[in-house]
Amino acid sequence: MNAIVIRPLSSPSHSLPSSNSMTLVSNDPSWWPIINANLIGSYFTVAASIGLIYDWALTFGQEVELIWRQRWSLMTFLYLSVRYAGIGYAVMYILFSVPTISATDEVSLIMYDALNWLCDVVDMILGIIMIARLYAMYQRSRKVLIFLVVIFVATRIASVAMFAIKAMQTSGEEFVLSGNYLCFIIYMGDSILMSSMGWILVTIWQVLALCLAVWIAVKHFRELRRYSTSSVIWDCFTVLMQTHVAYFASFLPVSCFHISLFSPMLSVDEYSLDTQIYLGVRRIFQVVELFVLGPRLILGVREYHAELVTKSDTATAMTSIAFQEHVHVSTSSSV
Repeated sequence: MNAIVIRPLSSPSHSLPSSNSMTLVSNDPSWWPIINANLIGSYFTVAASIGLIYDWALTFGQEVELIWRQRWSLMTFLYLSVRYAGIGYAVMYILFSVPTISATDEVSLIMYDALNWLCDVVDMILGIIMIARLYAMYQRSRKVLIFLVVIFVATRIASVAMFAIKAMQTSGEEFVLSGNYLCFIIYMGDSILMSSMGWILVTIWQVLALCLAVWIAVKHFRELRRYSTSSVIWDCFTVLMQTHVAYFASFLPVSCFHISLFSPMLSVDEYSLDTQIYLGVRRIFQVVELFVLGPRLILGVREYHAELVTKSDTATAMTSIAFQEHVHVSTSSSV
């Protein structure tokens, strides 16, 4: 559709047209810092989106084997929702960020809100997946389940309310600058503060989930070492912790990036190369967190289970072969 320039409402170097005015068309060279900033941002967006689609292509074989061909469940539905919402997000984000494609300011603002709400919905789905994993790790404890659901619902209601306030205080203006179609997203009031506070609540939930996962994993590892029980449980917890830590390691930079958007240091020169690289890296981390490592919370466990079943079948087959050979040798020797 068009590129986006995210800017708070603060003494811009050029006067913006009012929401009721015509689209501003200009070939003034003084706009080039803004045009270049949008071009740099679009490069990061396209790179993140192409990387997401490439990851989907790489894991499609596993997806068919471990998701589509297995018995359908709630986790199957959640996985497919996250994975293919990500594909739609990538396509929409590319169209939205390419500055040579035209769209009205209304369409651009709708797409901007849709992208933000899509990320929020996917984050909620990943929260449900996290609750299911912790519920299993705590041996289906109802107290743990109720605690997780209450905390998750409370934080999500508050964060959604803050994101909704931000959306209501956001407007868009279309510009055509030297043949580049740009949409200025204008934050008014406390919209950026609301966004940062919403991300703080989401971060609290993620830190709590990680601490609970680490605590129960350490507890089980100590018990397994003490009693020298089967390594299957050990391996299962190892897989759960590896996927969880990898997901959190990608979430934490995204959260820090979003919270720091309220920092006055970024508003000093919001169209500088350093600022655009900072925002571009944030986009890449967000795509990786939601749509690459998010689905792996399910895919990694399914893959381990499939390997476990394969090893079990192989061991059974080897035992059967050994038994048949033993019977054959015994029969031959008795003749």
